[in-house]
Amino acid sequence: MNTIQQIFQKKDKNLLSIFFTAGFPDLNGTEKIITELESNGVDFIEVGLPYSDPLADGPTIQYSSSVALKNGMNLDVVFKQLQSLKDKNTTPLVLMGYVNQIIKYGEDAFCQKVVNCGIDTVIIPDLPMVEYETHYKALFAKYGITNVFLITPKTPDERIRKIDQLTEGFIYMVASSSITGAKGEISQQQIDYFERIKSMNLKSKLIIGFGISDNATFTKACEYGNGAIIGSAFIKSLDKDGVEGTAGFVKSIKGE
Repeated sequence: MNTIQQIFQKKDKNLLSIFFTAGFPDLNGTEKIITELESNGVDFIEVGLPYSDPLADGPTIQYSSSVALKNGMNLDVVFKQLQSLKDKNTTPLVLMGYVNQIIKYGEDAFCQKVVNCGIDTVIIPDLPMVEYETHYKALFAKYGITNVFLITPKTPDERIRKIDQLTEGFIYMVASSSITGAKGEISQQQIDYFERIKSMNLKSKLIIGFGISDNATFTKACEYGNGAIIGSAFIKSLDKDGVEGTAGFVKSIKGE
């Protein structure tokens, strides 16, 4: 049982996950950000690996990746930072990156580093399912790593059910057919999509992301999923208020 599954055993509603880009706004801020998020009751934390050509990230997260890369962040640095946290941090970490980063670093080397950091769950948005089934499924299993698949409003039911069968942690339910970033209130069209997925009675837990940015959208998302991930809004908070604003940000999302 991986760390995310253990979280779901303790709590399966209203889970709050926060995403941040490693190396933003400061190269050496990873430990402080994770520590602050943990102390403020975030259920699990998504650590983004900065990348120059992201597939799904909107302007805010693209900006954070650009700053992080200019700050000197790379995979060796982030792995060293995360490994130093292994015995201090008890909140599960999920690593989010892109398949080219894995290939360039070396697949086995990448997986071993992930394990060395005490991480067992990854999100690779551009990993094709056929590549996962024919290669990465066995590779990840060798290291005890779980892959998180994404679904969108345009994902066919047949594919969703296949993803459901392959899922061991949770399904990342992308709230809209767009890039990351705040979109305002959740629309009726999105609610119809949430209802459609809910009616499928999938076995997997559902975590909703993309456009979840405040207490209202978080609360609404949690009506249809087990929790939600907030990224761009937190990046903006870090940019404006620094790590010191983390407590206030998390409280505002929770409505406290």
